[in-house]
Amino acid sequence: MSKVCRIFEQNIKMDIVHPLIDSYCSEVSSPETPLLYELNRQTHIKMVNPRMLSGHFQGRWLSMLSNMIRPRRILEIGTYTGYAALCLAEGLTEDGLLITIDVNEELEEFTTSFFERSDYKDKIQFILGNAMEIIPNLEEEFDLVFIDADKRNYPAYYEMVLPKVRKGGFILSDNVLWSGKVVGESDKFDKDTKIIDGFNRMIQEDPRVENILMPVRDGIMIARKL
Repeated sequence: MSKVCRIFEQNIKMDIVHPLIDSYCSEVSSPETPLLYELNRQTHIKMVNPRMLSGHFQGRWLSMLSNMIRPRRILEIGTYTGYAALCLAEGLTEDGLLITIDVNEELEEFTTSFFERSDYKDKIQFILGNAMEIIPNLEEEFDLVFIDADKRNYPAYYEMVLPKVRKGGFILSDNVLWSGKVVGESDKFDKDTKIIDGFNRMIQEDPRVENILMPVRDGIMIARKL
């Protein structure tokens, strides 16, 4: 077993980026807007799993990427409390639209309240329901897709959205380092780790895209449609 594998097996819940490095990166990156700061804080106060929130650094990274792409249409699969959606919306064109899908109806009121208070309230369409059933009925062509929902359906989401992404468009998939578990010994992977590792390798071998895995927070796979 390699030294790296031993380290990850001993610290399986460790952060991918050292907390001090993460803190420094946030400190010297553009700040959250007041609304995002409030959403961040309220999510940590009121939600059971606030770690699911993209947060300051990843949020600024998503915003920067969206501003570089200048998408007209964005699809987000997995809204949670809406932090990533608001960050991605910052890069939308003047006539842009972000469609975000989530199955958790208990979060709808909390999430939409922040959408309504944002500068992008007329550019965000929140759809409550099963993404597997909703995506096939979407008739938009997307410039950018962000997958951040149930990990076991990542391969299915990817295959469903790729035909709906324009040539040169991007698919981002979150949490693909899976707390570092993907670098352990493959014969000891649990079921979820096998799915994430298989998903990463599926994209790596897909001739329809070029890809790069970025070690941002818990890992984001970027695939560009050829």
